[in-house]
Amino acid sequence: MDDELAASQGDGPATSREQDAVRILLLIHGASETPNGAELADPQLAGTVGVVRTQVRLQKLDFWLRNPDYLADELLTDYESSREPGLLRWAGKILDSEEPEVRRYPMLRHHFGAYEPLDDALAVLRSAGLVIRRRRGTVNRVRQHDYYLLRAGQEVVHEIVSEVPAFKYYVERVELVVALADGLGGTDLKRRQYLQREYAEAARGTRIGSVSVRARERLARLRAQMNDLEAGES
Repeated sequence: MDDELAASQGDGPATSREQDAVRILLLIHGASETPNGAELADPQLAGTVGVVRTQVRLQKLDFWLRNPDYLADELLTDYESSREPGLLRWAGKILDSEEPEVRRYPMLRHHFGAYEPLDDALAVLRSAGLVIRRRRGTVNRVRQHDYYLLRAGQEVVHEIVSEVPAFKYYVERVELVVALADGLGGTDLKRRQYLQREYAEAARGTRIGSVSVRARERLARLRAQMNDLEAGES
């Protein structure tokens, strides 16, 4: 039902299963942490080189990857608190371009925030022997999904980036997304994303709207403040 409603909205382009598979593989590669000793000793996880824990975290990281306007606006939020010039430069690189329009793939507003089914993309990665998904919990209640990157998946990432330079875009953006999410778990990321009015107020089952206009206005204000400050110091 949600998918039918979202399709009727027509708000933004849809992704293909292949696009999703490549993007999710690059995201898992860039966002993964080292598996622990017990995991590495598990024969079923032999050959794993990284893990992203919880579906919530993967979905929330993917939201920023699919929505450059929200990513840039969060970079501006961090810039306001840290005054780190690199954050302003990266936000400007995104917002001064057409990236928020041509690279944006809106997500559904679901029960607990942004959500898009990943089953098809993960099926491609799992069948190719690139990723393992491990469910935790009981037969009646799955408590957590973890996503393990296999060595073959790592090698495919290197091949993709080497042979198709256009995918370096996602490598760069994954680095920004991971840095933005540093130290935050899936629930923390969800809370942060809910601070965006357009995100929080989107009706369930509809696509979450863009913040590009507001983010560009904010960028202009912050640049003006920076210029005024630099002029006052000279």
